[in-house]
Amino acid sequence: MGAQFLVEALLLSLLGGAAGVGLGAGVTLAYAFAAGYQPLVPAVAAWGGLRAALFIGAVAGLYPALHAARLSPTDALRRV
Repeated sequence: MGAQFLVEALLLSLLGGAAGVGLGAGVTLAYAFAAGYQPLVPAVAAWGGLRAALFIGAVAGLYPALHAARLSPTDALRRV
C-alpha cells in the first residue's frame, strides 16, 4: 500500500512537472517570437525542472506512503 501511494505521488509530480515545463517553454517561445528574439529553451532547464518536480513529489509523497504502509490496506483506503 505504501508503494502505491509513493508511485501515485511520483506520477502526479511527473505529470505536473511536464505540464509546467511545457507551459514554461511555450510562453518563452511565444515571447521570443513576439519580441523578435532567437527562441532558446535549454534542454538542461527542461530536464532540471522535471527532476526537481520528481524530487519534490517523492519527498511530499514519502510521509503518506510510510504512514499507509503501517496500516492495513482497507484502513489506508478508508482514511483517504
